[in-house]
Amino acid sequence: MSRLKLATVWLGGCSGCHMSFLDLDEWLIDLAAQVDLVFSPFADTKEYPEGVDVVLVEGAVANEEHLQRIQTVRERSQILVSFGDCAVTGNVTALRNPLGSAEPVLQRCYIEAVDIHGQIPYEPGIVPTLLDRVIPVHTVVPVDIYLPGCPPDATRIKAVLEPLLRGEKPHLEGREFIKFG
Repeated sequence: MSRLKLATVWLGGCSGCHMSFLDLDEWLIDLAAQVDLVFSPFADTKEYPEGVDVVLVEGAVANEEHLQRIQTVRERSQILVSFGDCAVTGNVTALRNPLGSAEPVLQRCYIEAVDIHGQIPYEPGIVPTLLDRVIPVHTVVPVDIYLPGCPPDATRIKAVLEPLLRGEKPHLEGREFIKFG
């Protein structure tokens, strides 16, 4: 049996979901025996590979780079898991949405709140352009599995990964597995 190709992706979020992934503790050793981690912030891989079996996507789509990345991830992945509340709903990352566009946030952060030489960062190819609205992953690409939580704890993450390792679709039910926050 071939090893499952696993990836994790970090879009607009705090990395709490990835930290929770590390809370799998000793089970990470069992997981490592069954998967090849082919892309992740945990590894120094620049290009998202073809043929990924399962990807955990943390964070909301907040800028042009995220928008391009999530489309590539979807094209190259068999099962996409919306990993955590930001990916599922936009959550904290989307708190800027009521301001109507990215401009008020940029003005406040880089012009109004600075002591000297305020300037909105702009460097094509280096600083990604913010989208006017932060959006959850499913508004851009199809999502196969939703894993809520801020962050989802290790028990929830394992409840998704274990069935996938057996070639089964996870079935999350009950408050401990489907509540937000």
